[in-house]
Amino acid sequence: MTDWRRLPVALALLAGVFAVGTIGYVVLGFSVLDAVYQTVTTVATVGFREVHPLDGAGKIFTIFLILVGVGTALYTFSVVLEMLIEGQLRDLLGRRRMERQIEARRGHVIVCGWGRVGHAIAAELVAGGAELVVVEMDATRVDDSDVPSVVGDATDDRVLERAGLAHARALIAALDTDAGNLFVTVSARALRPDLFIVARVRVTDSEEKLRRAGADRVVNPQSIGGARIAAFVLQPHVTEFLDVVMHDRALEFRLEEVVVPPGATVAGQTIRDAHLRDRTGALVLALRESDGSFTTNPSPDATIREGHVLIAIGTSSELEALTHAIGERVGPDPAPHAG
Repeated sequence: MTDWRRLPVALALLAGVFAVGTIGYVVLGFSVLDAVYQTVTTVATVGFREVHPLDGAGKIFTIFLILVGVGTALYTFSVVLEMLIEGQLRDLLGRRRMERQIEARRGHVIVCGWGRVGHAIAAELVAGGAELVVVEMDATRVDDSDVPSVVGDATDDRVLERAGLAHARALIAALDTDAGNLFVTVSARALRPDLFIVARVRVTDSEEKLRRAGADRVVNPQSIGGARIAAFVLQPHVTEFLDVVMHDRALEFRLEEVVVPPGATVAGQTIRDAHLRDRTGALVLALRESDGSFTTNPSPDATIREGHVLIAIGTSSELEALTHAIGERVGPDPAPHAG
């Protein structure tokens, strides 16, 4: 890897050679302009004839200048060339490596926009174990980022395709403008009708437009921030508890959502008959119906159906046990096809 500190040293040496050469020829009787010209032609080895005939001392000085000056000039040129070639090559290889990483990703999240909101979103997703691909117009914003990125306009279908839209599990439109997020949502929905899309919005009047454009969820950071600040005043302990449960992964208890898959053994059973609490230790706080409505604090007699989303709280091991229990299917798994 090139040491960029070599360049100032090389340039200083070359400048010193020109200074010594110019002074030397002035001492030998050249004018300043002729001395500079003679020094340049000598160090550059262009082969021009001397401006003035050289005596013995002049020839010895010129030999010395050629040996020192040409070597210094070649060293400086090699440093500059190495920096240019290696820098471009490193950038090219890094981009190719990143493109291969993106092409190999499956089930990742595409974050469009690498501003403050995009950074905050990415930090939470990475902490939750999600793989990301960032789409950002300004290359300088992603130069120092370790997250795989695509530099380009997120409203361009080709840019979204380069970000692996065909294999992504979700897309987050977090550009600075509502119009930009609207275009991203429309483009992503047209390319992937089944994609889960979350859009950022700044103006409340734009929320419905984004939903009509195809966003599954629309988030207004300013509105959420205001509600959260008010909640700290009105119910500080409840708010802090929810913050800790949702975001502090060092805490033993956390919230989790579990989808009841087709053919699950618990489908058709009541919460009491499924013995979820007894079997796993996790507590079911709510059920979400297929129409999006919630049943909070469900009765033990509430029936669990396929497609239900169970919102539960518990330790990591309890929630893992709950996920396993919900995922159990009726009858044995089909035998693999012999072939």
